[in-house]
Amino acid sequence: MKTMLLAFAATAVIAVVAYYGLHAAGFASDSATASPAVRL
Repeated sequence: MKTMLLAFAATAVIAVVAYYGLHAAGFASDSATASPAVRL
């Protein structure tokens, strides 16, 4: 049970770090898929 909770916590941490890291690096989905022909 302890291992499963640790895995869930690690998954949540990885998801949050990836979310903020990709936004900071400019790889957000709205900026990556926007073009002059696409208005978001």
